[in-house]
Amino acid sequence: MDKLQIEKYEAFGANVYYYRRKRKLTQERLAEMVHIEPNHMSNIELAKVGASLDVVFRLADALEIPVQKLFEFRD
Repeated sequence: MDKLQIEKYEAFGANVYYYRRKRKLTQERLAEMVHIEPNHMSNIELAKVGASLDVVFRLADALEIPVQKLFEFRD
């Protein structure tokens, strides 16, 4: 994966982290709500793995945000 792609994964993971903390959820609780393993949630936030569209949609629902918020990358 090239540097630009890695930066996008990092920005996505940072958004998941930001909105999870804003809702005062642990990684374990959010993973449970989204039906994935806690380790997978950690890897998404740390940009070690990507997330399928199904997981992205479930994350947005669990975080009670529009899905596009997860893709609004800040500088």
